Amino acid sequence: VQLVESGGGLVQPGGSLRLSCAASGFTFSRATMSWYRQGPGKEREEVATIGSAPSMLYYADSVKGRFTISRANTKNTVYLQMNSLKPEDTAVYYCYVPTLGYWGQGTQVTVSA
Repeated sequence: VQLVESGGGLVQPGGSLRLSCAASGFTFSRATMSWYRQGPGKEREEVATIGSAPSMLYYADSVKGRFTISRANTKNTVYLQMNSLKPEDTAVYYCYVPTLGYWGQGTQVTVSA
């Protein structure tokens, strides 16, 4: 199993980023996929999850209305579109497969003026 995140970077408050997680080594279309994050001095927390059926969605209260999780099964990729970013969104963002227990290496998102 391999999960490779990309798309992180430095952005100003109010800006947007789109994270991608390219997956391999398992049947992606059948897998629930999640994004987690870990901010400085904080515990890792679940940000968003999408089921094998795209209508199955979960968002943390802190990101509802600002972040959107989606998937492209033809590309074995899950995305996290992040809008209206805030400094408190600064964290390392990880892709995670709950049913397999696999994590990606993480991508840094920094929101700062």
